[in-house]
Amino acid sequence: MTLEAFLISTGLVAVAEIGDKTQLLALLLAARFRKPWPIIGGIFVATLANHALAAGLGAVAAAWLQGPWMRWVLGGLFLAFAAWALIPDKLEDEEAPAPRPGASIFWTTTVAFFFVEMGDKTQVATAALGAQFQTVLLVTAGTTVGMMLANAPVVLLGDAAAGRLPLKLIRGLAAGAFALIGLWILVFG
Repeated sequence: MTLEAFLISTGLVAVAEIGDKTQLLALLLAARFRKPWPIIGGIFVATLANHALAAGLGAVAAAWLQGPWMRWVLGGLFLAFAAWALIPDKLEDEEAPAPRPGASIFWTTTVAFFFVEMGDKTQVATAALGAQFQTVLLVTAGTTVGMMLANAPVVLLGDAAAGRLPLKLIRGLAAGAFALIGLWILVFG
């Protein structure tokens, strides 16, 4: 079950993150600052902190709200994520942080990414994965790896990579993955 929690968390978030608002933020930060390594580092730290909180909250909620109906809640959440994944995210250029005098690119990215990820589908999915697997460390590690798999190439390759991704197909794959997990929880949970 431990490797399963890591692998499912990694795969779901990596696919769900494609075309997501935070991935668009990564692209904007890369275009604005043109220094990929501090941006990638900031994304890593922000994701680690944000997803550790989300997975922890999910695990606590699952422990507190135990009962047979919990599988219906989790299954329903994943089916809702499937529908949510089909909706394209938008991030306006004005929403991307501008460099401030004295602020480092790393900290600007960390703070911006942490707050933009709040309430995002990958954060909510992380909480649900934490509730499902009740292993905060492996879910956090998996979702963080998934975020890095989706965002680091965008930062490194910028506009060239983003313009070539079949976002509609990827959103469909993410929706399918969320739906399959939701149905699996409902049927076998």
